[in-house]
Amino acid sequence: MMNNPTSIGKYLLPGKRAHLVGIGGVSMCPLAEVLHRMGLTVQGSDMTEGDAVRHLRTLGIHVAIGHSAENLGDCDFVVRTAAVHDDNPEISGAVARGIPVYERAQAWGAIMRGYPNALCVSGTHGKTTTTSMCTHIFMEAGKDPTVMIGGTLPLLHSGYRVGKGDTIILESCEYCNSFLSFFPTVAVILNVEADHLDFFKDLEDIEHSFRKFAELVPPSGAVVANADDSGAMDALNALGRPVFTFGLEHAADCTAGGLTEQGGFPAFDVLISGKPYAHVKLRVHGRHNVLNALAAASAAYLLGLPGSAVERGLESFCGADRRFQRKGTFHGADVYDDYAHHPDELHALLEMARGLGYQRIIVAFQPHTYSRTSKLFDRFVQELKVPDVAILAEIYAAREQNTIGISSADLCRNIPGSVYCSTLEKVTDHLAALARPGDLILTVGAGDIYRAGEKLLERT
Repeated sequence: MMNNPTSIGKYLLPGKRAHLVGIGGVSMCPLAEVLHRMGLTVQGSDMTEGDAVRHLRTLGIHVAIGHSAENLGDCDFVVRTAAVHDDNPEISGAVARGIPVYERAQAWGAIMRGYPNALCVSGTHGKTTTTSMCTHIFMEAGKDPTVMIGGTLPLLHSGYRVGKGDTIILESCEYCNSFLSFFPTVAVILNVEADHLDFFKDLEDIEHSFRKFAELVPPSGAVVANADDSGAMDALNALGRPVFTFGLEHAADCTAGGLTEQGGFPAFDVLISGKPYAHVKLRVHGRHNVLNALAAASAAYLLGLPGSAVERGLESFCGADRRFQRKGTFHGADVYDDYAHHPDELHALLEMARGLGYQRIIVAFQPHTYSRTSKLFDRFVQELKVPDVAILAEIYAAREQNTIGISSADLCRNIPGSVYCSTLEKVTDHLAALARPGDLILTVGAGDIYRAGEKLLERT
């Protein structure tokens, strides 16, 4: 973060001019709209045209395509995403002119201070799904929330909404300690696992970060945590305040009673301190989604929502984009896409998939970042031995350079029967050759592996 002596809150005033670098991004576009509604003059830049940029222009927000110091104009402050580095001409230009530069998380943190209820959903995985579940519940309760999700929610037709109610719901990411700029009144911790090891030293370092996140909650607020997750419990050990827990295996404040399946999906009673609060019928598969639903229900309960809103909200939730999302059928095989990019996420996904009754599970997996692949190599190998066929696409670089010299071919050599593909086109070719009735084809990863599935379906 830039070392600015003045809090960004001092600039979030009507009449101030904000310049957002990467304004078309998934969390920058809603930020621009929120600032615009607060009475600020908002402008920004992005590398490409897109729906988000076009939407912002309909609001009267000027967006330049391409980055240049000239784009700054007479702005009062600059907000950037984590993907924008110090050598960006707009960042270096702002620094040269003495214009303060802030991180996106700092802006969201300052904004949420204006909401009586700030529900922040954190965890190594499950954040997008649980934040989406919370959104459905609060919408059903008529709370008109402002929402920021790291993915697209069909209910919103986007990853955000700007409401007029007293609640803001945010997906809260630990990477680069971003969520430590937030001001939660309810902090949900789904799980704490070793990830983002290009930034964190180890699991203990990650647990320390989540503990600091929990410590941001005021005494009048609440910390919600997964009693079944050892990392979450270790992070909150001797926190010095009550923690509201949810879980299936350990004693918890919120749990599921009478867990069964209806139409192939989980159904259960949400029990708070042993007493019925809501009866839930999910429309998403998997034990992990039962836990996500319990987390969302816990937050709703603590913020005073009736169980009926939880029932309606969760029953209407069919998943967020790229979370076991059905894409279509090819030669009798069902094609789904999922964002899983950590071994624990792969484990949950494949465990759920194995219970769906398919004859074969074919997984086309694209590792995400060289550092994650290297540091969690053995665990990826273990999980990728589970499907009947594993196809390995090359590693998606994201923000990194391959200074490690690692490739998906290295994974392939350790997974019997797996296939390495250097391009997505080759992934699609292999899927097309393999597909047959009774198969479940999964394209999996946080990069662009979904394109292989989409190209496959174009061949039907």
